[in-house]
Amino acid sequence: MTKMPGNIELIDISMLKPYERNSRTHSESQLQKIADSIKEFGFTNPVLIDNDNSIIAGHGRVIAAGLLKMDRVPCIRIGYMTKAQKKAYIIADNKLAEQAGWDEELLRIELGELNSLDYDIGVIGLSEGEIKKLLEPPEKKEPSSNVKKKKNDSVFICPHCGKEIDGKITLTAGE
Repeated sequence: MTKMPGNIELIDISMLKPYERNSRTHSESQLQKIADSIKEFGFTNPVLIDNDNSIIAGHGRVIAAGLLKMDRVPCIRIGYMTKAQKKAYIIADNKLAEQAGWDEELLRIELGELNSLDYDIGVIGLSEGEIKKLLEPPEKKEPSSNVKKKKNDSVFICPHCGKEIDGKITLTAGE
C-alpha cells in the first residue's frame, strides 16, 4: 500500500532543521530564481519534514523564503520514513527530477504564447540564453543530399547500400 502524508502545516522557518549532509547545492542565482517564483506563483510546493522538523525536501525553498523575509512556510510532515529512507529520499527527490527531459517544440510553443501575452517569462527558471534560443524560429532542415539521382528523375541510388531504387514504384501496406 502506498503511504500518504498528512495535512499541510505552516511552520516557522526558525523551527526547521536543514539536513547537515544535504548534497544538493544551490547557487545564489538559483535561490533568487526560486524566490522570484515564490513571489510570482506563491509557495506552491510544500517543504517535506520529519517528526523532528528536519527538512527532507525543500532546502532551497526554505532559503528562498528567508530571502523573501517569510516567517512561515507550508510543510508536509512525513513521519513514516525510516532513517535510511529519509537519507535515500533526500537524494532521490533531487536526482529523479534531473532525469526528466523537455519537448523543445512544445516548450517553444508555450514560451511563444506567454511572450504574446506580455508575460514576464524571466520568472520561469530558464536562462536568458535558453529563452532567446527557444523564441527564435527553428532552423529549417534541408533534405538530405545523400540520395543520388541516376539515369532519370525517377531512379535513385541508396546512399547506404548503393542499390538502384525506382522512384515510380509505390509500396503500400498490405499489398
